Amino acid sequence: MIFLAGRDRYTQRTLLRDVHDRLSRQAGCEDVRYRPSRRRPRYVIADVDPTTFLSDSYDPETARLEIRFWYPAGVDHEYYRINWVEPDRNLMVGFHQDADQPDLGPCHIQLNYEDAPVNRHNATFLDAHPLAVLDDRLQQFPAAVEAIHWENGIPSLPTWPV
Repeated sequence: MIFLAGRDRYTQRTLLRDVHDRLSRQAGCEDVRYRPSRRRPRYVIADVDPTTFLSDSYDPETARLEIRFWYPAGVDHEYYRINWVEPDRNLMVGFHQDADQPDLGPCHIQLNYEDAPVNRHNATFLDAHPLAVLDDRLQQFPAAVEAIHWENGIPSLPTWPV
């Protein structure tokens, strides 16, 4: 069992349970589930109605949120990936706080298209309770998704201001 100071003694399982509960109450989120299972959760996934979650003018019919928090040894904060995925476009934009891109700092926003990274920019490190981080990142998705620029059928994400 892992305990984090100031983080209400969360384990990955209890945190993901609370993420699941929070998304179940979020407008536009449907069919909230654990992957691979409730007993062994590693991710929480929710199907999303983009017009409810983002805006009435957003055109993709389907989207989903994929959320993962984990606690690596030797690090004084949790890692996470909070992703907005549009399967029909093979598009993903997500906030990642992990050690994958050390040149961008502890947190970055990443845009993938056709299963490959297109853009990565540093994002503000949020040293807060994981559920507060989740709330902040969910509020940032409308601006992040609307900032995606398409040129010649290829998306790009301008430098992220937050």
